Amino acid sequence: MPWKIHLIIVETWNILVMDEKRAIAALGALAQETRLALFRLLVTAGPAGLRAGVIAERLGVQPSSLSFHLAQLVHAGLITQRRLSRQLIYSAEYGAMNALLAYLTENCCGRDAVCAPVCDPAVGCSSAAPKTSAA
Repeated sequence: MPWKIHLIIVETWNILVMDEKRAIAALGALAQETRLALFRLLVTAGPAGLRAGVIAERLGVQPSSLSFHLAQLVHAGLITQRRLSRQLIYSAEYGAMNALLAYLTENCCGRDAVCAPVCDPAVGCSSAAPKTSAA
């Protein structure tokens, strides 16, 4: 019997269209210290993502608590989950992140200008504003 690789993506949104309801869900999911740190960790990990155990270790979060936070971010469409054998791998959903930033900066400064940074891990990120770091 040939080996099969199964890829499961849970609750993927149509991220090309960000509306008020989706923006509120995404911002609500990020409005918690552990989830914000988790999302930022996955953004820096790139499209390959990280195993749940690695995330728990790096953030110092108990697995049961981590499962809750991961589910909140998946539900908000900000991260995806896939199964690789017995392991769950989580990745940032860059399209959703970019759509949220574009929604928040739509008509920047009262003009029809697009000011949102665009992040594509395959080619790097670009921004109209200088890069800042968290305090």
